[in-house]
Amino acid sequence: MIHPAIEAHRLRKTYGEVVAVDSFDLTVTAGTVVSLLGPNGAGKTTIVRMLATLAVPTSGTASVCGYDVVRRPDAVRSVISRTGQFAALDDNLTARENLMLMARLRGYGKPAAGILVDQLVDRFEMGDFRDQLVKTTSGGQRRRVDLAASLVVQPRLLVLDEPTTGLDPRSRQVVWTTIRDLVSEGITLLLTTQYLDEADTLSDHIVLIDHGRATASGTAAELKALIGELRVDVTAADAAGFADLRAALLPRFTLTDSPERRMLSIPAPLAAQDLASVTEAVRRSGVGVDEIALHRPTLDDAFLALTGQPLEETA
Repeated sequence: MIHPAIEAHRLRKTYGEVVAVDSFDLTVTAGTVVSLLGPNGAGKTTIVRMLATLAVPTSGTASVCGYDVVRRPDAVRSVISRTGQFAALDDNLTARENLMLMARLRGYGKPAAGILVDQLVDRFEMGDFRDQLVKTTSGGQRRRVDLAASLVVQPRLLVLDEPTTGLDPRSRQVVWTTIRDLVSEGITLLLTTQYLDEADTLSDHIVLIDHGRATASGTAAELKALIGELRVDVTAADAAGFADLRAALLPRFTLTDSPERRMLSIPAPLAAQDLASVTEAVRRSGVGVDEIALHRPTLDDAFLALTGQPLEETA
């Protein structure tokens, strides 16, 4: 029997009166990338800690690769590797020495450890700082060392808890490339993130988390489809212009207005044709605008529609 990489049913975790995770369900197919997407404090890390046997669920059940996280924690730990939000490295060792230490602790002989470490140095593009003390490296470099350490023994499930928070663009791209490579090798990845583009780019399946609950799940395309079709966004140049523009467009179009952003949104099922119609109507109104744009639904739009708040502001 082939077990799901992760299976959770009505998972719940409380700390006193605080409910961190509430009735959380999740099924992850092996060899895929699943993202838990939500703002800080939504419950993502608590879910990860329960799946990694670092926290005991208050109620509900969960298994990793067929092993129950409560009844068989040792078996779970044998198939999982987790990288948390903060690098677990020895500051007084070099990047390469940290990886060698991890490899030796995991049972590799010195020659085999050296070969493995050199492969990890290449994979994570650490050649220019491999012999530099970790305490003198940048945040992005440190993060790459930490991720490399999590792959000293290749797991069946790799859990990355906000792996690119605070990273520079180059380090972020290195992590993304590595994630794609690992999935192609058959590893399952559970990714927690508050970055919309990260979830959109990397994930086979996304779960939106808000206040400890899963508000929706699906592919990026499915989640975007929850909030409807394309729209044309028109941003007025100033507050007075916004009022004039609204009055000019209201008789002809269905409007959703956002006064604080001086923006009017019009449904655009015909895409370019509707864009042209709105643009012509704005031109005839004579009102000055900053922008007219055809807007495709985003994950942030989906999160806003489902929770009433944009992810980027709550993070």
